Amino acid sequence: MTHSRPDWRTRGAAMLLAAWSAGLVACAAGPDYARPTVATGESYGDAAALAALRPRDIPADWWTLFRQPALDALIAEALQNSPTLEAARQAVQVAQASREALEASFWPQVQASYSPARTKIAGNLGGNSPGVQGDGSVISTGSNTPKANGGTAPFNSPVIYNFHTAQVSVSYAPDVFGGNGRQVEASAALARAQQLEWQAARITLTSNLVCAAILDGQLRGQLRAAEAAARAATEALRLTERLRRAGQVAAQDEASQRLAALAAEQQLPPLRQQLAQNRNLIRALIGAPQDRDLPVFELQDFQLPQALPLSMPSQLLEQRPDVRAAEEQLHAATAQVGAARAARLPQFAITGNAGGAAAHLSQAFLASGRFFDLTASLTAPLFDAGAARHREQAAAAAAAQAQAQYRATALAAVQNVADVLRAIESADPSASLADQASRAAGQAADLAWRRVNAGDLDRAGALAAEMARHQADLQAAGAQAGRLINAVALYQALGGGWWHGDQPSRKPAPPP
Repeated sequence: MTHSRPDWRTRGAAMLLAAWSAGLVACAAGPDYARPTVATGESYGDAAALAALRPRDIPADWWTLFRQPALDALIAEALQNSPTLEAARQAVQVAQASREALEASFWPQVQASYSPARTKIAGNLGGNSPGVQGDGSVISTGSNTPKANGGTAPFNSPVIYNFHTAQVSVSYAPDVFGGNGRQVEASAALARAQQLEWQAARITLTSNLVCAAILDGQLRGQLRAAEAAARAATEALRLTERLRRAGQVAAQDEASQRLAALAAEQQLPPLRQQLAQNRNLIRALIGAPQDRDLPVFELQDFQLPQALPLSMPSQLLEQRPDVRAAEEQLHAATAQVGAARAARLPQFAITGNAGGAAAHLSQAFLASGRFFDLTASLTAPLFDAGAARHREQAAAAAAAQAQAQYRATALAAVQNVADVLRAIESADPSASLADQASRAAGQAADLAWRRVNAGDLDRAGALAAEMARHQADLQAAGAQAGRLINAVALYQALGGGWWHGDQPSRKPAPPP
C-alpha cells in the first residue's frame, strides 16, 4: 500500500488549526486578582455625632440639599466649563482608547501593500531577471555576439524593465499563555481607575465650590460685623478724647481706647482680602474669567441638611472613588505580574502572504504571477542574563506596593470620615454657644443703649457693649459656617453619591 504525502497546504492548515486551538485552551499566566482584606472596623469610635446619623443613600446632586439656587446654578456651570474636570474627562478617553488598542492583539492583523518599481539589471549579473511574463514577453539580460573580422568580446547586455508587486499580509500571534490577555486586563483596570479619578475630581470640584460659597457668606457677615465694631471703637475713641480734654478721664484711658480702635481696624484688611480672593477662587472653579459677576451669598440663605447620611466603614471601600481607583491600580499591577511571567514562556506566531507580481499590473494576478507563503514560528527564550526574571520580580514588587497603597487609601478614607464626625460633634455645641453668645451680646447692647437714653449709663459703656456685640456676631458667623462646611465634608468623605451620576463603573452596595 502506498500512502499519499499531504501537500504543504494541508500541513499549513493543520498548523494554523493547532495554533488556534492552543490559543483557545490557553490559561493565563500569573495570579488572578482578588480584592485584599482591609481591617476597617465596624464603626468610627464613640463619636456622639453617630447618634444623630442613620445609614442613608447619597444623591448625586447632594449640594441641592443646602437649598441655595444661586449655588446650584454655579455648580451646573462648573460641571460644564471646568478645565480641570475636562482634563480628567479626556484622561478617561485616553485610557479607554488605549485599552481598545490593546484588545486588537486578539485579532489577526491584515495589511495590503503595492510596490511599483523600475529596475535596470547589469548584464554581468546574468540570470537574475524576472524571465517570461504572462503575456509571453521575456525580461532577461541578452547575449551580445562578437562582430566578424574582430570586434568586441561577447558580453550580456543589461535589461531595463518595470515591475509591479501587490500583496496582502496576514499575521496572528495566538495568546497561548495569556500575556496579551493580562496586558488587556491591566489596561482595562487602568481605564476604570481613570474613570474613578474623574469621579473624584467631580466630587472635589463640587465640594470646593460649595465650601467657597459658604465661605463667601461667612466672610461677608464677618466683614460687616468687623466694620460695625470698628465704627463703634472709633466713636468710643472720639468720646474718650473729648473727655480727656475736659479732664474727666486720664491719658492712659485714651491710649487704651486708641489701641482698641486700631485693633478693630486691623481686622478689616485681612477679611477684605480673603473675601476678594475667595470670589476669585469661585470664578476659577466655574471656569470663568476674573471679571465675571458673581451672586452674593449670605449665610442665612443656606439651610443645613436635617438628615445627614452615614455609611459604615466597610461600605467606604465601594463608595469612595479614591479607594476604588487604588483598587483598580492594584488590579492592573497584579495583571502585569502575569504579563511579565508570560513573557518568559515561548511565543507563537503565524504569518501568511498572498499576492501577485508582473511587469504589468493587469497581469499580476494571472496564474503566472500569483504567489503566497504561510509560516508558523515558535520563539523561546534561552538566555537573557536573567532580564525577564528580574522584570517579573519588579512587577511582583509593584503589585505588593499597590496593595499597600490600597490599604493605606482605605484606612485614610475611614480616618477622614471619623475626623469629620468628630468635627461635627465639636462644631454643633460650639455653634450653639456662639449663637447664644451673639444673642446675649445683642441683648446687652440694647439694654446699654436704653440705659444711656434713661441717663443711667454713659455713652462709653454703651459703645463698649456695642463692640462686644459685633465681635460676638463675627464669632457666630464663623461657627455657623463651620457647621455647614462640616456637612459638606461629610458628603465628600462618604463618596459624594457619584454612583447615581454620570458613567458609574460599579454601583456600591446600598446601605442596610
